[in-house]
Amino acid sequence: MIVAVAFGLVLIALVAVLVLGASRLTTLSGRVGSFVCGARPVEPVGAIVVAGIAQYGAGRLDWWRAWSLSPRPARSWRRSELELIARSPLVVPGRPDLYLVRCRYQQVDFALTMSPEAYAGLTSWLEAS
Repeated sequence: MIVAVAFGLVLIALVAVLVLGASRLTTLSGRVGSFVCGARPVEPVGAIVVAGIAQYGAGRLDWWRAWSLSPRPARSWRRSELELIARSPLVVPGRPDLYLVRCRYQQVDFALTMSPEAYAGLTSWLEAS
């Protein structure tokens, strides 16, 4: 009896976390100015890209991890200090339309992955400052 109740509580908690995560992703991706965007450090070479969603703000670009329950962005870059250094096609099986965009913010280099449309939007947003 106690084992069944404990199992039921764990199952309810797991479902609640999954529902909250899915709701968070839906909310983030539905915001105006949001786009799918992975992020990774430039060093070490071969670092793993963390999936996420970025959103343009008035003077900053906010980035949320895709698989997190945090209500706050994991990273936030002010438009006036964000530089695009280079762009190259990213070879990913099944996704031929991705760019790897090398960026610099406060003398720290990092890379973002995004679609060509998102890249065009990012460059336009930066040039509008």
